[in-house]
Amino acid sequence: MSISSQQSLNVSGGATIIGSHFGSGRSGPEVLAADTLEGDEVFSISGDKLGKVQNIMLDVPTGRIAYAVLSSGGFLGVGDKLFAIPWSALTLDADRKCFVLDAEKEQLEAAPGFDKDHWPAMADLSWATSIHNYYGKRPYWDLGDE
Repeated sequence: MSISSQQSLNVSGGATIIGSHFGSGRSGPEVLAADTLEGDEVFSISGDKLGKVQNIMLDVPTGRIAYAVLSSGGFLGVGDKLFAIPWSALTLDADRKCFVLDAEKEQLEAAPGFDKDHWPAMADLSWATSIHNYYGKRPYWDLGDE
């Protein structure tokens, strides 16, 4: 899957949007209800299916999306491993209605994860910084008003 040959839009600190269905005014994917993205499949940059978006995590004080929680593995929700993915590490493919993670399958498999009963303290700056560093992304709270 090549994302370089498609139209794209990126706002600092946000997910990139690719495809032919944005910028059309009223019905584009620039502003969506978060629950319309939950359940969307996530693929690696080389096209491997990685899992699905389970939750969209909002940083309430800043009003920014902090993470997408990716559910991977398991069967019918049992045995799933969860991963907090920095929002800026994702690309929304508006044509295919899926996300592309700026990583390979092996990187996700080695990533720090958690299970449904043991979530990390996502507001902890040390934890959050380590997650952003793992995916090679600048933390969203450190972007200012770029």
